[in-house]
Formats: sequence, C-alpha cells, structure tokens
Amino acid sequence: MLYFARWKIALILGTILLGVLFLLPNFVAEDQRFDAQGRPQGAWEYLPSNSVNLGLDLRGGSHLVFQVDMDEVRAERIVRLADDVRTVLRNQPAILTAAPAVVEDRVVVRLSRPEDMTEAMRRLQSINEPISTQMGQPGLDRTLNIQQDPDGRTIRVSITEAAFESIQRRTVTQSVEVIRRRIDATGTTEPTIVRQGDDRVLVQVPGESDPQRIIDIVGTTARMTFHMVEANVDPGPDGQGRMPPGIMAVPTEYPEEPFLAVQRRALVTGEQLVSASQGFNEAGQPSVNFRFNTSGARAFGEATAANVGRRFAIVLDDVIISAPRIRSPIMGGSGMIDGGFTVQSATDLANMLNAGALPARLTPVEQRTVSAGLGQDSIERGQTAIIIGFSLVIVFMLLAYGFFGVASTMALIINICLLLGGLSGLQATLTLPGIAGIVLTIGMAVDANVLIFERIREEYRSGRTVANAIENGYQHALSAILDANVTTFIAAAVLYMMGAGPVRGFAVTLGIGIITSVFTAFVFSRLLLAGWLRFTKPKALPM
Repeated sequence: MLYFARWKIALILGTILLGVLFLLPNFVAEDQRFDAQGRPQGAWEYLPSNSVNLGLDLRGGSHLVFQVDMDEVRAERIVRLADDVRTVLRNQPAILTAAPAVVEDRVVVRLSRPEDMTEAMRRLQSINEPISTQMGQPGLDRTLNIQQDPDGRTIRVSITEAAFESIQRRTVTQSVEVIRRRIDATGTTEPTIVRQGDDRVLVQVPGESDPQRIIDIVGTTARMTFHMVEANVDPGPDGQGRMPPGIMAVPTEYPEEPFLAVQRRALVTGEQLVSASQGFNEAGQPSVNFRFNTSGARAFGEATAANVGRRFAIVLDDVIISAPRIRSPIMGGSGMIDGGFTVQSATDLANMLNAGALPARLTPVEQRTVSAGLGQDSIERGQTAIIIGFSLVIVFMLLAYGFFGVASTMALIINICLLLGGLSGLQATLTLPGIAGIVLTIGMAVDANVLIFERIREEYRSGRTVANAIENGYQHALSAILDANVTTFIAAAVLYMMGAGPVRGFAVTLGIGIITSVFTAFVFSRLLLAGWLRFTKPKALPM
C-alpha cells in the first residue's frame, strides 16, 4: 500500500493543483477577474474565475416570505367551473335556460324540466375527471362533487377537497418555479427559493439590500392581455359608467384617463408571448420590446389590420399600462410598450414577462434585511473560529505525534484548500452554519489521522518494522474511517434534501468536507509518509 505508481502520484498532485486553481479566485478582487459586462478577462478567461458564494447571513441581503392567495385561486376555479357547467348543459340539445349561479363555493344549476335531470347528470359527469396523483397517474378521487336537491330540478356542483389540495400543491410549485425564473433573470447569485408549509414561499436573495424591489418583481402576477379600446363608450371618472355587453372598464396608469372602456375578449394573451426585452423607443426612452409566437402574431396582425386608427390597450394585472394608437398593421408579430419606464423598471417587466405569469397572487407576510456589516462581522467571527480551531488541532497533533503531526498538518491545509476550492467550483453557497461545517470537517479529518496513527503505534509496538507498521496501520484503519464518513455523508445528504437555506449550506459544506477529508487523511498523508520512508529509511518510529 505504500508503493505509488507514477500515474497515481500525478493524479493525486493533479487533484490538489485543481483544487488550488479553483481556490485562487477567492484571493483576487472581482473587478480584476471580470470586466464591466461580467465576463472573465485576462488570464481568468482560461482559469477558474468564480469565488465562493456567500449566503444571506454572511453577505447580507433580503429575506422574504410570501403567502399564496389560495382564496383567489378557489374563487377563480369556481368561476371557471361555472363556465364549464354552462357550456356542457347548453350544448345541443340545450337543457339549461338560465345561467348557473355561483353560491359560496358551489355552482347551482336550476333545470327547467325535471325529466332533464338524468341527461344533465350524464353531461356533468363528463367533466368530472379523476385527480392526477403526484406521479402523474389518475387516482381514484374525482375533481367534482355533484349533488341533486330533493326537488328534482336543482344540481349543486363543487370542487372536492382532494381536488383543491391537488390544485394548491400545483399552484405553490408553479409559483416557486416562476419566482425562481424571475429572480435568476436579475442576475442574483444563488438565491434560496423554497416552499414553506402548505401555502408559503421563502425567498432569500443575498446581496440585495432593497426587499421592496424583490416584492415588486415577485409579487406582480404579470398576467398580460391585449384588448381593443372602445372610444365611444364613456367609463366615467370612477369606472362606474354603464357598460354595454362585452365591454368592461379597466383602470389605467394615466391621470388624464383614469379608466378606459375595452372589449372584454382579449385579442392576444401573454401565453402567446415568446420573448420580451428592454429596449429604447425613437425618442431614446426606455421601453419593452415583445414578440409573439406564430398564432399570436397572426391574431395580432389581423386585429391591427382591421382596426387601423383605433387604440388598443395593453393590460398588465388588470391595469392598462399602455394604450397606443394603431397607425398601420403590425404584421411581424413584434411590438414595443412605452409607459414612462426607467431602464431598471423596463428590465424588470421584461424579466417578469419572460418568466411567465404567476398562477396566484402573492402577499409578503414577512420581510427583513440582513445588513452587509452584520454579514462581515459573521465572516470575521467565523474566520477567528476556524483559525483558533485549526491552531489548537495543529498544536495537539505536533505534541502527540511529532513528525507524523507535521504530515497531518500538511494534510489539513490541503484539506481546507480542496474544500474551499470545491465550494468555488460547484458555486455552492457558504453560510454561517457552513463555516461550522468547515470547523467540523477539520475535526473529522484529524479524527481519521488519529485512528491511523494510533493503529500504526499498535502495529509497531507488536514488533513490526516501521514500514510494515505504517502499511498495516493504514490498511486496518480504512474500514473504520470509511464507515464513520459514509454514515456522516448520508446524514449530510438527508439534511440537503430535506433542509433549506442555512441547513443546506451546512449540509453542502459537510458533504464536500467528508470527501476531501478522506482523500487527504488516507491518500495524501499516506503519500507523504511513503516518500518519507523512501528517502530517510528510519530505523525507529518517530512518535
């Protein structure tokens, strides 16, 4: 075991060199590694250029918790259910004379003839689909609860609780994904976005000192639609004017026109949007450029060709943000939104549109800011803890094992370099509990060395030569070291999968540290001792 082929030596040293290369950017200022556009410059184009990401508790930033408005989701589902019920019961032959009524959480249907009850129940069962399980397969439960009243003419339709729980899970999951796309589009490094409880989402954004900007980006539903404006209909200054069928009053962002009357039916919706980007209009003012897919481009082109000279409204979350006049048909499927934007607000709107609309409204229920100064204080305290712990370990190993303690110290230094290099290379987030993980890693690495060195002592005292004692010590200590580290690695993996935020930071650091500890304690230190034996050929064990 003490013989190392040249390729093994090259592989070990190459691994250490790679770790040092990934560690190196942490000692060079960011403006020396990246240009103004955030691209690596100089030698960093060919070398690893990313440093360790600092978590919220070390770097400072914003911590927010959002509540998903499930009451609004339930109300929307009931309205959609009423439309579905009306559609199936008005199909030929129609058996419904009056529109279904929404009463609390139910859709109430009143039939004109009791003899239509059997046909009405058959049609309603056609929309009563099985609930999909988490594996995507249909389950036994149904989405609707359909009941007949004793009068023989009334049907009450409601969404089952099992169906609503499934809707709630999907809504929160979709919200997490949309929030993640929106935050990632801002260029923020390593945000934490996870589900919390049944209907809440935790958002932690390191380096962002303005939580209101995150609220504006995350809390906006970003549901965009395009409608034709009805210039001949007066919505009134408060939007309470009499609206003809198919027309609705929508508030605007313009003080001179607080409300506009628009057609209820949308020409194009945000689902047909392919991309959006920040740009500038002819006057050099910030704007948002957009482009539709094929169906959206065709519908938009036909609508603008048929309504040249009229205005159309761009509605974002039930507010008109722009109402330009159609000067000529827009056939290319692309356009521009002007609305008194700044570059930042135009960029944020484009990012939200690209990320998609939230499935439900989010309300911030908790927000706080961690100052950069507090984070810096945590870093300094963490550094102090690492230095003290590292120093005490080195002193103990030198006093207890002499020259072997020197080899252990060198292995510990390489261990820390590989650990920090691994964090940099994987772009993992270092949190305050992560620093605790580094301290724990130092202790575990020393524990492995202690097991090996004590076994070497036992082998030497039993009468073996120095070389045989060292070889047997490493060989017999391997199983104990692997057992201890594998079980700890499993615990770190469970923490990572089940935890969130700082808990994950601790798990990542601990997991990487276990791998580097085994490598340095069992491979690198063995290489050092093998070289020492080869060149010094000692007659006695120096410890």
